[in-house]
Amino acid sequence: MRYLALTENDRKSMLAEIGVSSVNELYDAVENQFLLKNPITGLPLHQGEIEVEKILQEFAKKNRPASAGAFFLGAGCYKHHIPSAVDHLIQRSEFLTSYTPYQPEISQGTLTVIFQFQSIIALLTGMQVANASMYDGATSLAESCLMALRIKSGKKNIAKFNDIHPDYLDVCKTFLDLNSAKLQDEIDENCAGVVVQYPDFYGNIPNLEAVRKKCDEVGALMIVAVSEILSLGLLEAPSQADIVVGEASSLGVGLNFGGPLLGFFACKKEFVRQMPGRICGATIDADGKSGFVLTLNAREQHIRREKATSNICSNQGLCATAFTIHTSLLGEIGYKKLALINHQKACEAYEILSKIKGVKILNENFFNEFTIEFSKNAHEINQKLLAKNIIGGHCVDNKMILAFTELTSEEDIKNLAKNLGEILG
Repeated sequence: MRYLALTENDRKSMLAEIGVSSVNELYDAVENQFLLKNPITGLPLHQGEIEVEKILQEFAKKNRPASAGAFFLGAGCYKHHIPSAVDHLIQRSEFLTSYTPYQPEISQGTLTVIFQFQSIIALLTGMQVANASMYDGATSLAESCLMALRIKSGKKNIAKFNDIHPDYLDVCKTFLDLNSAKLQDEIDENCAGVVVQYPDFYGNIPNLEAVRKKCDEVGALMIVAVSEILSLGLLEAPSQADIVVGEASSLGVGLNFGGPLLGFFACKKEFVRQMPGRICGATIDADGKSGFVLTLNAREQHIRREKATSNICSNQGLCATAFTIHTSLLGEIGYKKLALINHQKACEAYEILSKIKGVKILNENFFNEFTIEFSKNAHEINQKLLAKNIIGGHCVDNKMILAFTELTSEEDIKNLAKNLGEILG
């Protein structure tokens, strides 16, 4: 979209046309407590384009990119190498279409890649069907909880089996509160679903067969949440589940200082009509040619929200395309090899860090992420690591969750161990 400058007279004319005296009047409906009272410190109210660019560049310099040094932060978002071909291919015209590809005759490129995305997700999760329109892992999990409540009507609660990502839990609680349901620790007869994170927030790999047994005992659906989709290249697909959800942005999309993210959602075929979001299906046209269309979910899903199974109306086509291209470039063998490399990096780090006095590793098993415990506050240790240009792991009290990927070098691991040893004395 082009930038069209307005003169003062242009603004006055426009304000007069809509019946207000100033731009500020447009915000009269916003409560006063939420309005900005004073200018933001360090941010000029008005400057020319050249000056604004310089100011923004100075702000940008304050960011420390993940690629600028050793990086061990994970906990739901992971630093992986993304081939340059991904960025090139997602910009091709056949993958660029309208907000939502309702008109299949002009959206075959987008619909094709959505269908491929769904197929990859179904293969990785061991499920029969998948969709292609979830915002992120947190909202995917929240939607799966609501789906379980619809399927198991009469049951009011959702139980969690192990340590779930706290952000996922917060979103779930919000969704459930608005639907007169709650999230609980106990698995009982009133549970519509049981959520298990695989691996869990601290990197431990749960026994899914045990979860399946618990679910069957109380008649609940088994919901598996996966925050690192690459783990499914090495771990067994959670085919015991009824619903599998999670985060897929680590491949193709990347960190990008926090977003966008890419949720995925898959389930057994018998529940497909209760699944939120849009689904792309294969079909045959009037001339007998194969093609792709949006299928199953009615248009009310996106417009008549009060009657919809879900209020999701976002088209995650761009992020889904990036993921699909990245995984297609890897192929099945490459995907498994990449997962194995990640695990091997974590194993190397485990061996080295376990020898440091003052470091206690809490995991018995893991994929590419494990948790260490200190006698000191982990946040303070992280600050000291940052002073050495090392971004440590995610901290919870005196615990630190460390992630290792194919981009973690042997030197990075040794540097982390050396500095931890010095900090811990």
